[in-house]
Amino acid sequence: MTTETVWKGKYLSVKQAGTWEYAERVGAITAAVIVAIDGEGQLLLVEQHRVPLGRTCLELPAGLVGDERAGESVADAARRELEEETGYRAAFVEERGEFFSSPGMTSESFTLVLATGLTRTGSGGGDAQENITVHRVAPEAIAGFVAAKRRDGVAVDAKMLLLLGSGLLDEVVGR
Repeated sequence: MTTETVWKGKYLSVKQAGTWEYAERVGAITAAVIVAIDGEGQLLLVEQHRVPLGRTCLELPAGLVGDERAGESVADAARRELEEETGYRAAFVEERGEFFSSPGMTSESFTLVLATGLTRTGSGGGDAQENITVHRVAPEAIAGFVAAKRRDGVAVDAKMLLLLGSGLLDEVVGR
């Protein structure tokens, strides 16, 4: 099957293969999605406006790998993005596997990263365009926190399901 590039931007391209249309990351850029637990056992979440949704979205801290420096490792990107978005620096970063965000629509992948040994270095909030709100939530309160945000009209990133039903959170907080 022939694949045609319909449109190409700096970070995304739109492809067509037969009748299938999908988005692809330009330059094989991937993402790091971070499950960060601070020294008090609180999980760090971020909330920020997402243009495609037209509203704020509750998410795990995350960012692109290699978008600022070619050859950047997943661990380095995770550390950089965690500190930029949340104001916490991680002493330990452990990769937990590669996942695909929406394989029927995009080739985008992300590596799930566990970050621990956190030190507060600033207020976070992202870069000048992001305006990120940082939330510290007790693991046992995650489901209620997400439900309350949803009732308030906040979108919820599908990767939050990793915390709500996978057992990952129980594993990393030792329950």
